[in-house]
Amino acid sequence: MVNCKINDQIVNYSASRAVSAIKIEDIAHVRFAAPDLTVMRSFLEDFGLTVFEAGGRLYGKGGDGRPFVHVTEAGEARFLAVGLRAETVADLETLAAFEGVEVADLDEPGGGKVVRLTDPDGYRVEVVAGQTKDVPADLLADLPRNTAASKPRFRSAVRLKSAPAHVRRIGHAVLKVRDFRTSERWYKERFGFLTSDEVEAAEGVPLGAFMRCDRGDKPADHHTLFLAQLPGELGLLHAAFEVANFDDLMLGHQYLRSKKRNQAWGVGRHIMGSQVFDYWKDPFGNELEHWTDGDLFTADDPPQKQPMSALLNVQWGAPHPLFAGKRPPPPGLIAFVTAAQIRMKSLFRRKPKENAA
Repeated sequence: MVNCKINDQIVNYSASRAVSAIKIEDIAHVRFAAPDLTVMRSFLEDFGLTVFEAGGRLYGKGGDGRPFVHVTEAGEARFLAVGLRAETVADLETLAAFEGVEVADLDEPGGGKVVRLTDPDGYRVEVVAGQTKDVPADLLADLPRNTAASKPRFRSAVRLKSAPAHVRRIGHAVLKVRDFRTSERWYKERFGFLTSDEVEAAEGVPLGAFMRCDRGDKPADHHTLFLAQLPGELGLLHAAFEVANFDDLMLGHQYLRSKKRNQAWGVGRHIMGSQVFDYWKDPFGNELEHWTDGDLFTADDPPQKQPMSALLNVQWGAPHPLFAGKRPPPPGLIAFVTAAQIRMKSLFRRKPKENAA
């Protein structure tokens, strides 16, 4: 039992968690369309995925044994869907009954079942279960590290080989939304997400939240989904993939640079989630992240509130691209403009309701 302070009242956090249709256990995949699957394949292999084709689609898998974590279909370049993984097919049946839709066969590698939904912003959400799983690949060895406090590596030199990073699994996706509270409610009511950090553009003006899976007392990543009400067109901001460790991330960074791939941001360590990150763009403009060493929480850990500066700043490393130029805008100005836009949209949403009344 955990108590947290909300609006000057002590609230039992465990008791206050909302009831949902089901509780997903993780993200499953992201799905894209691209006009040239060969070009996409080359990038994904450089990024560290095991790539194969089936049924006219291009699939990328990690080392965790899951059938795929990245899908590309032929077509105009765009984001198509995010996949979430339910624990059982029975959970899919519960979700289907909640939504008034059917559970369908998943005619893709690994088989299984799927419930297909559309969220308030028109994003396709594919909830899967019952997929077959291969034997996971051996984990890359975590070499002992000598520090000022401990020196376990003795009479043994470090010799690393140039190679793509070893992607283990997909970790999270970030979606830009029109109305954060509407989207938050939709995802929490269906999938049981818990807020790890809610981000405010100004006090009382939330712009989004990092949300994790409710796995009870089992550790869960700081976030599986980040919903962000930010200026600009809707779309997937990025999808993130866990790699073996810090050396593996840096080797992947070096390899992608050697292949002249388009880096978006990195390397650095985030504040919220604490991950060491490295962002890259595929040839069609989609942003993918390598990460390692992220925070883990259980369902008993209460939500926190963070300012927008914690979203844009880093603990160390490359600054956010907004601040990378010779005359970067003040972070306070960015937060002020974002808060003003959110307030304005909220005002216009209320006016039609008031006029109708």
